[in-house]
Amino acid sequence: MIIIYGGKDMKKLNRHMLICSLFLLIGMLLAACSSSNDETNEEETTKTEATTRMYKDYLDHEVEIPVNPERVVYHGEGYGDVLALDAKTVGAGFSWITNYAWENRVKDVEDVGFPINVEKTLELKPDLIIIATSDEKTYEQLSKIAPTIVLDTFAPIEERLAELGEIFNKKQEAADWLNNYKEKADTMWKSLVDEGVIKENETATVLTYYPGDRLFVMARTGLSQVLYDSNILKPGDKIQQILDEETGFAEISTELLPDYAGDHIFVLTPVVDDAKQSTEEMMESSIWKNLPAVKNGHVYTIDIQKSDSDASTREWLLTQIPTMLKK
Repeated sequence: MIIIYGGKDMKKLNRHMLICSLFLLIGMLLAACSSSNDETNEEETTKTEATTRMYKDYLDHEVEIPVNPERVVYHGEGYGDVLALDAKTVGAGFSWITNYAWENRVKDVEDVGFPINVEKTLELKPDLIIIATSDEKTYEQLSKIAPTIVLDTFAPIEERLAELGEIFNKKQEAADWLNNYKEKADTMWKSLVDEGVIKENETATVLTYYPGDRLFVMARTGLSQVLYDSNILKPGDKIQQILDEETGFAEISTELLPDYAGDHIFVLTPVVDDAKQSTEEMMESSIWKNLPAVKNGHVYTIDIQKSDSDASTREWLLTQIPTMLKK
């Protein structure tokens, strides 16, 4: 069957087709706009999610922190770990920077004091605060300024660097530093054994005085951590007990020195005068002079600020420990 349209009919048909085409075009445009909006919303959501993330510190505080923090205040031991990762901070506690072996490498950083000055910290407008203290009152004050996390600065270097690498988004830098340091440290300790300077499985003790005539044996912190990580110089049984309790150090009396003194004794020279006086008196005592390490000339001294276990101090100690042991 053939249908023939007249002129008027053709005009109506063309008008109808035009209207249908317009509706179709409008529908397509609306769909495209909707799709574009959805994609934009998804991109914005993704972008928002990518700038922050949840983090649980070692005291189980759950905090939303920046993925790439740019204005960090770090307060506590171990600032040399931050330096090793080439991570930037705007504020730090200079009590753990002044007179350290790497002090001259710290640039453009403000001192926030000790104890930490809350007002000064606020002035720096940090986007992240890292502290070593477990004092909840201090934590609550700081967390009102910016996301705040507590770092275990007594943890082994591998754990600390891994944590800081995650916090600063520098995981690869942390892994590279650890691998490089282990290689250099292993080489150093092996050379000392090969040269007969020390023997494998000899014991070592690190001592220091605090103000108030208080003698401490160091275990999980500072130079002792560096020595025991070697797997060459070992802690004695008494110090191993402190390590097993995951304690940084323990106070002892001078009468107990024979129980804690190892084949090698490292004495950390204090900063405060009365602690220096206590150190001198200990080293003049008969108990001290009768220790095997003292009789064998295996006693070494080092400034306490230069005896930390942070990454930057460890690098410096690789050049100093052989000099001390060979004296």
